[in-house]
Amino acid sequence: MASKEQGVEATVAEFRNDIEKLRKEIARVIVGQRPIVDGVITCLLAQGHALLEGVPGLGKTMLVRTLAQALTLEFSRIQFTPDLMPADVLGTNVIGQDGGGGRSFSFQKGPIFASIVLADEINRATPKTQSALLEAMQEGHVTVAKTSYPLPRPFVVLATQNPLEMEGTYPLPEAQLDRFLLKLQVTYPSGEELNEILDRTTQGTTPRVEPVLDGPRLLELGQLVREVPVASKVRDHAVKLLQATHPDQPGAPRATRQYVRYGSSPRGAQAILLAAKVRALLAGRFHVSCGDLRECLKPALRHRILLNFEGEAEGISADRILDEILAAIPEEAV
Repeated sequence: MASKEQGVEATVAEFRNDIEKLRKEIARVIVGQRPIVDGVITCLLAQGHALLEGVPGLGKTMLVRTLAQALTLEFSRIQFTPDLMPADVLGTNVIGQDGGGGRSFSFQKGPIFASIVLADEINRATPKTQSALLEAMQEGHVTVAKTSYPLPRPFVVLATQNPLEMEGTYPLPEAQLDRFLLKLQVTYPSGEELNEILDRTTQGTTPRVEPVLDGPRLLELGQLVREVPVASKVRDHAVKLLQATHPDQPGAPRATRQYVRYGSSPRGAQAILLAAKVRALLAGRFHVSCGDLRECLKPALRHRILLNFEGEAEGISADRILDEILAAIPEEAV
């Protein structure tokens, strides 16, 4: 028994060591933003997709590009614009000519066929183009002209979006929002961080980021995440938190009943648990606590709560609803 526990401890230590190397490489370029960096890494390990929201100029695109440089994985960037078409994302069949003079169709892959896909300013494209990502994000393959094409593994979409109040943006369809494991809100840097950014970007040379993880190792780390055990009481706590987002549930707090139209889908509970497993491993534990669940609640559910007319009219945020849920449902000791 002792040797088994030592083996688990060694595996967790290797996990933490690999992720710390990745953090250090990202920190060569990205100043601060530790919660955002850890959130993106969490999605990478959980094989989920991340939505980064913030005004232009906060380094969202730079973060994703730096992450790709620190990994030996194929990377592609799609700049979403109002005239972008689904075929520009997925690919299309083209007519070719063989040696005998005959013509045939061949599939030309689009930029979605990469392990890390940066969907830059995703909410500037029309809903039709945004919806082209649905099958890829959920199923890991795309279908063009009745033929399915598998995507590489690992496959992660890291999308950036501007706040919906900004000109030229379209709201993402609810079905697509639900495909994102986490929604991360990128905020302005502090004064100290801003000074460091100016030092790095206005003098000297840009730091070089070295790759520290490859695809097979990343898949191993992702498999370890899913093997982290969850006690039944912890899982029950996750269920209680999720149900509290539904206004028709008996345990829903007042804010949910008053301002929420639809609560989170079951994917929200999956997102909470997977993110909590990553958080537990990063803390050096091979078990999930209720505290891990509560720390992951906002990024996992803030994009899965739909407000009613009253909530939108009063400017209520999903984070405020989730704060009231955390206050109404106390943390359980496990």
